[in-house]
Amino acid sequence: MTAPQTILANAHLVLPTEVVRGALVIEGDRIAQIDTGTTVPPGALDCDGDLLAPGLIELHTDNLERHMSPRPGVTWPPAQAIAAHDAELASVGITTVFDAMRIGSILTGQKTKYIRYARPMAELFLALRARRALRISHFLHLRAEICSETLVDEFEEFAPEDRVGIVSLMDHTPGQRQFRDISKFRQYLMGKRGLTEDEFQAHVEHLYSIQAQFGAEHEAQAVAHGKRLGAVLASHDDTTAQQVAHSTGHGVSLAEFPTTHEAAQACRDAGLAVMMGAPNLLRGGSHSGNVAASDLAASGLLDILSSDYAPSSLLCAAIKLGQEAGDLALGLKTVTAAPALAARLTDRGALSLGLRADLVRIHLDRDVPVVRGLWVQGDRRG
Repeated sequence: MTAPQTILANAHLVLPTEVVRGALVIEGDRIAQIDTGTTVPPGALDCDGDLLAPGLIELHTDNLERHMSPRPGVTWPPAQAIAAHDAELASVGITTVFDAMRIGSILTGQKTKYIRYARPMAELFLALRARRALRISHFLHLRAEICSETLVDEFEEFAPEDRVGIVSLMDHTPGQRQFRDISKFRQYLMGKRGLTEDEFQAHVEHLYSIQAQFGAEHEAQAVAHGKRLGAVLASHDDTTAQQVAHSTGHGVSLAEFPTTHEAAQACRDAGLAVMMGAPNLLRGGSHSGNVAASDLAASGLLDILSSDYAPSSLLCAAIKLGQEAGDLALGLKTVTAAPALAARLTDRGALSLGLRADLVRIHLDRDVPVVRGLWVQGDRRG
């Protein structure tokens, strides 16, 4: 039986190293043919000169938690939260996502408890995926909080068949890494949790005690469990060359959000892919006072963009990067081919024959990208 065919014509095709005017043919769930020219064959969809790019690949987004708790103290029905999260990502051109879920909770303290949620949400994701209820492709990204009380127990709830693609090693103990400037941590936490100064100081001391008690053991366990699950290991917020060397010693291959130029350069020297936040690039700097993504891009030290906490930023930042470099293919590579390579996904991330037909049609209204169509494995999803 012949596979169904879809032709997307008269588009600016974002190929791995260039953008050309042409048409793309989908057969079944794969890219079957790529042609140049402006001809629109009968029955084809006329893209009217819009960009046609590989679907975006998001490796680290905290967006799910925002849907789980849209306001402080408000808990949303989990399946509805997942559906809304999935739809939002599809609407901004993302076809593959690694949903970041925190494992490692703090169950003591007063206003600063972090409850367990990863395993039940993972079960829901897997069930919804099995029922084909989701628009895009989902993998799990376990954010392993080293400074926590339950990390090992939570890791043991996951198995290799759970689609855990990434495990990141995170230590948010104040005074180092992302919050080496404790005043930024104070601003963040007091604003988010409404703590008084005394409550903030008590929480900081509590975090120090947890790190002293569990830090070394939790780090070793996170590395071991990540390897057991077959996941890519990622470091998080490396600040110094010494921390990068420590990360590479664990077998880390992806560096999430290095906070200094020194750390990013050390990552490059060690062969780690460097991922920075798209919001950082769009805003012109880090909200935590760390290195600007634009500075790393100018130095050739930025490989991958992540939307982090703002899904719409991913496409906007990639387009901005491409326009400023005069090379849209280069900009979009940071959200397609580069994350695919880092996550070991060999079946997607480029407009190439035989790869998955995960595609996004993008209309540029001056410098604002507008998604006009989305295809996942050849099926139109938006």
